[in-house]
Amino acid sequence: MMEAYPKARLLAAFAAVYLVWGSTYLAIKYAVQTIPPFLMVGSRFLTSGALLYLWARWRGAERPTPRQWRDAAVAGVLMLCCGNGAVSWAEQRVPSGLAALLVAIVPLWVVIVDWIRPHGVRPTVGIILGVVIGLAGLVILVGPATIVGHGAADRGAVLVLVGGSLAWACGSVYNRHGSRPRSAALSTGIQMLGGSVALFVLAALAGEFRGFDPSVIAAASFGGWLYLVTFGSLVGFTAYIYLLQAVTPAKASTYAYVNPLIAVFLGWAFAGEPVTVRTLAAAAIILGGVAMITLAQSRSARPRSS
Repeated sequence: MMEAYPKARLLAAFAAVYLVWGSTYLAIKYAVQTIPPFLMVGSRFLTSGALLYLWARWRGAERPTPRQWRDAAVAGVLMLCCGNGAVSWAEQRVPSGLAALLVAIVPLWVVIVDWIRPHGVRPTVGIILGVVIGLAGLVILVGPATIVGHGAADRGAVLVLVGGSLAWACGSVYNRHGSRPRSAALSTGIQMLGGSVALFVLAALAGEFRGFDPSVIAAASFGGWLYLVTFGSLVGFTAYIYLLQAVTPAKASTYAYVNPLIAVFLGWAFAGEPVTVRTLAAAAIILGGVAMITLAQSRSARPRSS
């Protein structure tokens, strides 16, 4: 039987991932202006992970088992290295609002991954229709010209973002079924530490350590990094890991409804990013698709009357 979680805490966690994560796309945009992307996100999660680990252990959390470290490392690599790392790299090439909309397909991937995994959950007709609608919105967003290689959007960045969304979905489903500490803070911390190791390896392979001088980091970039460490990681990611323990991965991933709208608005308001009619139409279609998926899942989860 699933453990009961306080409603107020659940609402606070949903509010954190809905609102805080919507603002992190703009913070990433500023952070990667003068900090190499993989080095930026790796140092972000190393700092956040170490703080969470020490705080949880100080509060009395038990030392993680080897299996919990292993599962945390797998989830951390998928979600933080492949998922968040993809966003940080791609935002050098695409607007933050577009990145947020592309990441909005996470709930679609979650449905597919949760279906094809061993002993997975077969989706209903309504869920499949939502997946199709969401993917149609993605095609409209990036445009047919971009898909065939003649559009204004960076095709490589678009593909990296789509792949990063898939990796995040895989990590979310794995996190739900893997071994983890009872403490959400400790679970989050060891995932961040595992993901940061992979990100530093990626930064080394990409040559980001060569010639990097911390003195060239602009104030706006450092401010963005600090915001990502505190709000994006310590608040937002901890809330998301808590939700993965308390509700299904599909419900936890509904942050994708609100994040793109906040990211597009902030990108327009503070970074002068354009908002076109096609962007708004695609956003409505994508969010409509993920909303349909969640509604269909809620209906299928209700007990039937005899």
